[in-house]
Amino acid sequence: MPGQSYVSEQLSDNFSIAESILDSCKDVRIFAFYGEMGAGKTTLIKSFCEVLGVTERVNSPTFGLVHTYKGANNSIFHFDFYRIKTSDEAYEMGVDEYFTSGEYCFIEWPQRVQDILPSETASIYLEVDESLKRIITITSV
Repeated sequence: MPGQSYVSEQLSDNFSIAESILDSCKDVRIFAFYGEMGAGKTTLIKSFCEVLGVTERVNSPTFGLVHTYKGANNSIFHFDFYRIKTSDEAYEMGVDEYFTSGEYCFIEWPQRVQDILPSETASIYLEVDESLKRIITITSV
């Protein structure tokens, strides 16, 4: 549901937030997570993976650029484009094949490849307020 905001006061809130976002975005498979370093992007993606049935450990793929996880009924591709300098680098790794696979794609640092994100990408913004609560807002699909 675009325009919806959630507040995560503690780590345990993330599961229900991820569940709610996935329920409201049933046809969406690509999710772009925006936020400063330490805002909780990887932590929230871990919750998305848990909701989707991933039982293995979920880590940020900073050096490998992409990790693949097996969910209950699907594959999940977790990208970290922090080290990408141009969209061409993402194309060289075959990102377009991931995006058109019909599987879930969770993207950290999507602003590095903004120009190649499919139009059906859900944008999720994470902010940390002064009391250290995470404000999670889905703004577009």
